[in-house]
Amino acid sequence: MSVPPDSSPPITLRGFRPSDVPFVATIVAEALQEHYDPSLYGSLSHDWTQGFLVAADSNDVPIGFLLGVSQVEREARILMFAVDRRFRGTGIGTLLMEAFLIRCRARSFRRVTLEVRVSNATAIRFYTRYQFSVVDLLRAYYSDGENGYQMAREPP
Repeated sequence: MSVPPDSSPPITLRGFRPSDVPFVATIVAEALQEHYDPSLYGSLSHDWTQGFLVAADSNDVPIGFLLGVSQVEREARILMFAVDRRFRGTGIGTLLMEAFLIRCRARSFRRVTLEVRVSNATAIRFYTRYQFSVVDLLRAYYSDGENGYQMAREPP
């Protein structure tokens, strides 16, 4: 799946590869303000390989990703979702979310959940456009002590 030809640079949506780890970890550190053991990405990708989507530039370098898992029957959870700051606002997040929701519908998931920092108003607005709503406040959820919201939606 690619972004329409009028966008610059061309973006390709593909599955996660082990060679993506350094790029994904850098995006996570900057965008999500978290640092995880690099082996985590590979181990999480085994649960549902089609749920780990990578947006890559014309050189096949990851510039965004969405890591979704299915740990509860008929439910998907977005564990991590971020776009390199240089590419935000270009439709990459939309491309990733729409592709992920299509995969959720294909598997007949009844619900999709995610967590987001309460201070991340931009992300909350983005998720709201996709019919996610706040279902719970998660106190001191993040490693720096910030609260999070759990958001959920029912796929159509």
